Amino acid sequence: MSKGVKVAVIGGVFAVMVGGAGYGAYNIMSALNGGGATGQGGAAPVRSGPPSADEVEETTTKFFSAWEKGQATQAAELTNNNAAAASVLRSYGQDAHITGVRITPGKANGDTVPYTVKAKVSYAGKSEPLSYKSELTVVRGRTTGRALVDWQPTVIHPQLKRNDRLVTGEAAAPPIEAVDRNDTVLTKEKYPSLGPVLDTLRDRYGSKAGGSPGVELAIRHADESPDTSLLTLTKGKPGKLRTTLSASVQAAAEKAVKRYAESSVVALKPSTGEVLAVANHREDAFNAAFEGRVPPGSTMKIITAAMLIDNGVTTMNGPAPCPDTATWQSQTFKNLTGLKPDETAGATLAGGFARSCNTAFIKLVDEAPLTDASLTTEAQERFGLGGDWKTGVSSFDGSVPAATGPDRAANAIGQGQVQMNPLNMASVTATAITGEFRQPYLVSPDLDDRRLATAKGLPAGTASQLKQMMRLAATAPQGTAVQVMSGLGGDIGAKTGSAEVDGEATSDSWFTGFRNDVAAAAMSQQGGHGSDAAGPIVAAVLRGSA
Repeated sequence: MSKGVKVAVIGGVFAVMVGGAGYGAYNIMSALNGGGATGQGGAAPVRSGPPSADEVEETTTKFFSAWEKGQATQAAELTNNNAAAASVLRSYGQDAHITGVRITPGKANGDTVPYTVKAKVSYAGKSEPLSYKSELTVVRGRTTGRALVDWQPTVIHPQLKRNDRLVTGEAAAPPIEAVDRNDTVLTKEKYPSLGPVLDTLRDRYGSKAGGSPGVELAIRHADESPDTSLLTLTKGKPGKLRTTLSASVQAAAEKAVKRYAESSVVALKPSTGEVLAVANHREDAFNAAFEGRVPPGSTMKIITAAMLIDNGVTTMNGPAPCPDTATWQSQTFKNLTGLKPDETAGATLAGGFARSCNTAFIKLVDEAPLTDASLTTEAQERFGLGGDWKTGVSSFDGSVPAATGPDRAANAIGQGQVQMNPLNMASVTATAITGEFRQPYLVSPDLDDRRLATAKGLPAGTASQLKQMMRLAATAPQGTAVQVMSGLGGDIGAKTGSAEVDGEATSDSWFTGFRNDVAAAAMSQQGGHGSDAAGPIVAAVLRGSA
């Protein structure tokens, strides 16, 4: 052998290593060991299992460093979705004009790392500091086995959603100074759940309110919803926009929903249809109070009772037995656990309503002259549901489709195919106690000449009976709303509801009620019975409306 050539014995095999333990030596060793991993030849195995603490730290450090330097491609390669991440990261600097990024990571919680971003936004000679907090998660790449940042738009900003963009420039709409019915200024800071509502009002009415746009950093949403303003560089001239809201009722609503997760409430004036408050407490920014689409449970019995009365099937004092179960076209319906049956001659519709007896209603919905479409007709023609409401912001106006089979019975007790939100049910209560459907609105239709929806409302006798039944539910000893409504003065009434949702162990809590000339309705997803969560919310709002 020539000089400088060494012989090593590895696993009983002679190997020649030229020039010591350099690159050539590594290749020979790797070949002899199957790539240094398998022992059978071929590529190293892909690592599996959760990333280690060291991998989490190394990956986040590299990702933050590339992000800070504006290296979009390099940062994106450290994620599990290169294309999507690169697009947002490039937009961060190019469209949003964000520079001088400094990221301070917090203490990792397993594979999740919180951090604070400090930067500046510069545009047309104007700069403003930017600061916010977010978090990311490090995962194991499915094919590479590498530790990678799990790409979500919220990695870059906590309010970003899929396909949203951060942009800096002239605002899409002038700013507004939204005020309540008494000229009190309404802001996101004081009334947090009004954020999406105020964004929509600005988008729709900013130019009509007489303002001029400024320059801002904003989120431009892919779903074409109004921009979300994040930072103002140059103030525009705000236009003054009067709403129907009441600052005091809104404050009560904000406080009330904070007590229960995934909760929403709406309050309005039955005599006018003016919305007094709209509040949401949710993980997302969805205005479920106006746009939600879920079954309303037994609050639907207000409409069902009206249908029974209007079609001559019964009256509030007419017979309505409440057995343990009721069978409709091979499907058995039950009452809430603990509700005692009442099949005596004295069992009435008013009693079934106050006690929220499902079977009392199901026993009556197949009586002549009722048809599969009767409940739909009642909801649309009397209560204005599904009538293309124009509230001034985005809203859903309820849906009660005609149904056959078991869904016809389920619809009557607020299950099946019925979809509602607190705005709808507050309006239902308003119509029930006044006999008149007045489409709810948040901004006067005079501002933009929009035409409000109409419906013929209820006969005086029907409205009188509905109001009395709601009073009994809130005041009679057997009423399901008595405990929640106790202590409220004035003319009061209510209806409880709980809606079972597929896949959820706990029902949605619903409640609607009135006090004098204020009607309110609330919903708390997985909140339980109507009096558990939604009831206290409504009671607090009605109390705050005094």
